[in-house]
This record gives sequence, structure tokens and C-alpha cells, in this order.
Amino acid sequence: MGRVVAIDPGTKRIGVAVSNSTRSLAFPRTSIDAGPLAIAQIAQIVSEESADLVVVGRPVSLSGTSTPSTDLADEFRRELSAVLAPIEVVDCDERFSTVTASRALRDAGVRARDQRELVDSAAAAVLLQSFLDAHET
Repeated sequence: MGRVVAIDPGTKRIGVAVSNSTRSLAFPRTSIDAGPLAIAQIAQIVSEESADLVVVGRPVSLSGTSTPSTDLADEFRRELSAVLAPIEVVDCDERFSTVTASRALRDAGVRARDQRELVDSAAAAVLLQSFLDAHET
């Protein structure tokens, strides 16, 4: 069983997190810039980590309905899935992941202005840990 990579897609930065080999813990990696090279960079990370599953955060409203951000994340997941095939790419509800990550960074003493570079991958780690906890084997 390989590692799991989680992606928190955004319009400026894309958060990245990776599980350990036992799929019990999530660790943030450096975020990557959104743009034309992002999918190739993610594919490289998936290869480097020998991942066999990728989880993409799917932002929905509090009521669970789609938003314009949801549509962008869905399109990103489809593009990533096409490039990574046959590696499985799934989506996961990411409500509150950024809020939870921001709160954890603040509690750790990271100032708000210093959080910008960290919060995306911290949110990916929150998303991934939630996914791992829900899919324990």
C-alpha cells in the first residue's frame, strides 16, 4: 500500500500534504503555485512519494451545495486524474479545513501575515488526516 497525497486546490497556491507509509499520519509539504505547471508538479510529487491515491479537496458551501470554487476543484480533479491514470484520484469534502489549519497555526504562535505561505499545505494536511481517519483499515 502506497502513500496518499492530498491536494487543496486554490487560485493562487495549491496546498500539498503526504501521508506516512502506514497511512496513519498526514504531513504538510511546501505549497505550489497554481498555474500551468501545477499538475506536472503534483505528478512529480506523487511519483517521488510512491503514492497510489490522491485526494483532492472539494470546497462546498456549509449546506453542502456546489459553489464556483467547487466547479474549479472538480475540473482540477478531472485534469489531474487524466494525467495520473491509473493512480486513483478522489475528492473529499474540505469544509473547515482552512479554518482549522489557520486556527492551529495561530495556536502554534504563527502570526496571521506569516500564515499565508503555510495555511494551504496545513489545510491539505487537515484534509488528509480527516480522510485517513475516516478510512482506517
